Parts: sequence; structure tokens; C-alpha cells
Amino acid sequence: MSAKLIIAGGRVLDPAGGRDGAFDLIIERGTISEVRPANGAAANGAKVIDARGKLVVPGLVDLHTHLREPGREDKETIATGLAAAVRGGFTAVCAMPNTEPAMDSQGPVEFLRQEAGRVGLAAVHPIGAATRGRQGKELTDFGELIDAGCIGWSDDGSAVADSFLMRRALEYARVFGRPVIQHAEDASLAAGGVMHEGRVSTILGLRGIPAECESVIVARDLALAELTGGWLHVAHVSTARSVELIREAKRRGVRVTCEATPHHLSLTDEAVMGFNTHAKVNPPLRQEEDREALIAALADGTIDCIATDHAPHTEWEKSADFASAPFGISGIETALAVCIETLVVPGRLTWAQLIERMAVRPSEIATGRAATLAPGAEADVTIIDPDARWTVDPAAFASKGRHSPFAGRTLTGRAAGVVIRGRLAPAPAAE
Repeated sequence: MSAKLIIAGGRVLDPAGGRDGAFDLIIERGTISEVRPANGAAANGAKVIDARGKLVVPGLVDLHTHLREPGREDKETIATGLAAAVRGGFTAVCAMPNTEPAMDSQGPVEFLRQEAGRVGLAAVHPIGAATRGRQGKELTDFGELIDAGCIGWSDDGSAVADSFLMRRALEYARVFGRPVIQHAEDASLAAGGVMHEGRVSTILGLRGIPAECESVIVARDLALAELTGGWLHVAHVSTARSVELIREAKRRGVRVTCEATPHHLSLTDEAVMGFNTHAKVNPPLRQEEDREALIAALADGTIDCIATDHAPHTEWEKSADFASAPFGISGIETALAVCIETLVVPGRLTWAQLIERMAVRPSEIATGRAATLAPGAEADVTIIDPDARWTVDPAAFASKGRHSPFAGRTLTGRAAGVVIRGRLAPAPAAE
């Protein structure tokens, strides 16, 4: 196969590089060597991808992916998770540490990186546990985890509840220049809750999780970030009050970034009606005013990026009664299309804003480098068919997780191909 690859005739949309138009992208030895006006010039032996009618954008980066391995390979493996990422248009993912054992030391992190290298699909950026065993009692060795390749620390699945430990974590975050990624949830307020506390939970007779369960932790952590100067990243923001707090903190110069998920941007707690376990997520789907606040914050930059919180489970677990079923959906293969349908089609975000939130900013947070298609950049590219109409069929997912609240919905737009480090990734088949 030729070492030269040409992605020809597409609309190259590169927010960081200031480029939007019809161009040919020339890739050689894993690097973008040239971006030239589309002219249909002879390929001269290069492999050519015809991208006419498609968008050619920097590779999408997911800041929040659960790969489950080691420990729960029945839910997902590194191989199936990365195949699902490629199917969804992602060239890199950030792997959360709630594996078994937790990624709280060098060994599990090295295993993840070696296995991801062996699979050879999307790149993986590990996120180390903030506390030993994610038990919330003793901080991990942040320096050891950074040396092992971690890009930050989190006890995702639960908050770092102890204020003193969170202060110390943020102080270390300042030293290392990397974020503490907080799952903002007050466990005492959430105890026993299975969905958002409101009208729908009352109708269904289910114990609710109030919106304040998130915002009280966000408020505390913003105060600690302001005190320490450390970098706080708030995962999967879900409430209007959290958005207000983060917006105010950014105005004061607090170092805080945050993310929202496609499902919180597109769905409300109404999706739980009928005791739909495929809509059971944590934080829970909120009310329409919260959803609208998230979209507005995404548009104005208060919310930095979109992250999938891809959380695969087994079919038998999700088939349990609502109270017993685990939180989480398999979302990495539907994320792009859901965002196009929810944000771009109705004009809430432009294409450039969407790519900024799904590629440029996530890359900056994960690696310190903005994803770009400028000459000299590593050739990580996502090709999007903006007009593709397709129906979500979880049985055809590459992921082992086959639970989705979007099952049966017809969506607009999807990834038509992914180039990773200059190589066209194979189209993964469902397992």
C-alpha cells in the first residue's frame, strides 16, 4: 500500500487552523503534508479517498469512555471499545479508571496502554484514579500516574467527597498542570435514588436524585479550585444550576473546564417513562430547562466540550427491574449523530462549533494540543457524511454494550471513515 494518502474534494473544516472550504488533504508517513485547493489532480500512485459531499475534520476525541478492561470484559474489552470508538468517528478516547482493579497505580495503566497499542485503533489516554481503589480515603501517587502516561485523575462513578482530600488533589493538579476530573455527586443526597427527582419520578414511584445533588459538589469544588489554583474538570454536567456556577467561576478566572454528554443534551427524564432502563444514567436525565441550559452553555463556551460517557453493560444487567439495573448507556457509536440531530440541524450550533466541542477542545484538555488539520500535524482525521440517514440498531453495535435510549430512532449524519496516524482504520463489524 502506498505511504501517501489523499482525502480528496471534501469540505475541510479545521476550526483551529482557520480553514473551511473544498480542499484535498495530503497525508504522508502519518503526517499531514499539504492542504491544497481541491482540483482533481492525478493521484500519482497515492491511495485516494473520495470525500466529495462530506466533511473532513480533525479526529474526534472523547474525554470520557469506559473500556471496562481489566475486570469486566463481559461488558466491554479494550478491543471492542476502541472498535466502537472508530465506528463513532473518534480517533482518540480518554479511558476512565473505574476498572477492576482500579487504575490507581502504574501496573494497570501500563496494561491499558500496551493492550491499546496491540489493538491499534483509536489512541487511548488513560485517566488515573484520584484515590486508592477509588475508595475516597487516600490520594494516589499523582506523579507515578503521570509518569505512567495518565492525563489526569478521577474517581469517576463517585465523587472525591472529602473536602480536605479534594483540596490536596487540586494542589497536586496545580503542580502537574493536569485536571482533577470530578464526578459531582453528593452521595448522601443521592442515596437510593435511581432517576431525577421531579414529576416523572413521582408518577413512576421511583426514588429521585435532586439536581442539588450535583450543584452542591460543583459549588464546593469551584471554591477549592479558586483557593488552590488547581485545574478542576467537571464531568457530565447535567443541571442549569451547575452551569450558572461554572459560568460565574470562569468569569472570576477560576481554572475550570467541563463537559456535557449527548444524552443530557438531547433527552429529559421523560425518556424514563415506562421504566426504560436504557435511559437510566448517572447523573440522571434532567428536565427540559436543564437541557436548554446545557445547550446554551455549550454554544457560549461555558461548557467546553461534548463527551460520551460511554458506559457499556451486559444485556442481562440492563434487563433487570429499573431500581436494580446499572446506570449507563452505550453511547460512543451514536454520539456524533445525536449531536448533529440535536444541535446542528436545528441551528443551535454551527458545524464549526460542533467540531470545536468534539475535537479541538477535548484534544486541548487531554493533550495540551488543539486538534488541527494544518500541515505538519499528526494525521488524525474524521470524515463525516452529513446527510446520511440511518436507524439506530444496537444489535449492530461494535461495542458489547447494546443498550441505547436511541434504539429505533432514525438520525441524520454519521462518520464515513476515520484516519488514525495516517492510516485508514478498518470499518469494525459488530461482534
